[in-house]
Amino acid sequence: MRSRNSAVQRWAIAAVAACCLGGATIRNAHSQSEDGAPTEAEIASAIEVLKADPNLSQERKTRTLRWAGKDEPRKTSSFARWVMNFFVWLGQLSRVLMWVIGALLALGLLVFVFRLFRNIEARDLRRTEAVPTHVRDLDIRPESLPDDIGAAALDLWQRGEHRSALALLYRGLLSRLAHVHAVPIRDSTTEGDCLALAAKHLQGERKDYVARLIGIWQRATYGGRDAQTDEVRALCEGFAGALAPAANSGQGV
Repeated sequence: MRSRNSAVQRWAIAAVAACCLGGATIRNAHSQSEDGAPTEAEIASAIEVLKADPNLSQERKTRTLRWAGKDEPRKTSSFARWVMNFFVWLGQLSRVLMWVIGALLALGLLVFVFRLFRNIEARDLRRTEAVPTHVRDLDIRPESLPDDIGAAALDLWQRGEHRSALALLYRGLLSRLAHVHAVPIRDSTTEGDCLALAAKHLQGERKDYVARLIGIWQRATYGGRDAQTDEVRALCEGFAGALAPAANSGQGV
């Protein structure tokens, strides 16, 4: 309210001054009408008088109260800018990380596909590897064996050629495991290796038959104990069924 009253007072004073100045100007005009119009210097002087009047000035100096620490708002503004810059940097960093993660995933996929095809090729190569013709001094080629291995071994046993009969059964066992059942028999495979491989690749009665034949072979060959005729006869009669292909397990091949 005080400021409004002060403004009204100033405008009133200005109006009075203007009237006075106007009256003076009119009087001077009448007085000078006879002598002539006012000069530009007189008009400029009158304007300067009005400008110099503090009540008519457009600029004012005021004093206001402020809290101590006037730089605090500037600090807050700087902190806000830092937060905004941090989030901008974070967005750019996340974009870079996404590209890096995508590149790593693509690289991992390529490595996986490469290893997969390499394993397939290695597996195919192992399958196509030549089966050995001999395991130590035993010939395991199918063409070196009779068609009916069980019957031929039983005939040898009955003629008293016990060692040859058991050797024929063991040779036939190694040949069937390598050529028919794809057991990875090698030229250095021992009886123990043969048992371990048969346990991994055969099941049920086939695995039991292999263990029984190898046990009788080891006792006769390394232990010097001759097998019983009933045991050998059972091995000979069960050879074809135990070691034939799965689809032809009942055929005497």
